[in-house]
Amino acid sequence: MKNVTDSCVFFVHWPSAGGFGFNTDILATNLINLSVVFGVLIFFGKGVLSDLLDNRKQRILNTIRNSEELRGKAIEQLEKARARLKKVEMEADQFRVNGYSEIEREKMNLINSTYKTLEQLENYKNETINFEQQKAINEVRQRVFQQALQGALGTLNSCLNKELHLRTINANIGVFGLVDEITN
Repeated sequence: MKNVTDSCVFFVHWPSAGGFGFNTDILATNLINLSVVFGVLIFFGKGVLSDLLDNRKQRILNTIRNSEELRGKAIEQLEKARARLKKVEMEADQFRVNGYSEIEREKMNLINSTYKTLEQLENYKNETINFEQQKAINEVRQRVFQQALQGALGTLNSCLNKELHLRTINANIGVFGLVDEITN
């Protein structure tokens, strides 16, 4: 590299005798130098730049393809998820309908059971009332009978004297004697 620089410096200091040399006036040579540099860059850099752009293009295309594949898979998964959601919603609706039907059935069973229980309780109540009425009627009859018996005994005791009492006993003994003779 040092040799190239030394030779350039040598040409710059070379006395110009109407021959070949470098123009050191920057303003005059700027367009020519830029044209030469761009020409060299385009000539030699075209392949490198083309390869870089082709590689970039391939990466972009690969990324787009991968994105499309991922998009397709995502759409497929979305459709599967929608199908599952629809199925789950249908099952939920079915459970809801079955649940309401089951609730209504249980409600009717409970109403029927309660009605039967109330009917049985009404029957038990009526039977208990009848039993208590019969019991009360029997107690009243017993009391009336006891009172009538006590009244009759009281009347008999007050009406009977010893003489009437002896005659009744004799008449009863006579009746028993006749019954005894008839049976023998």
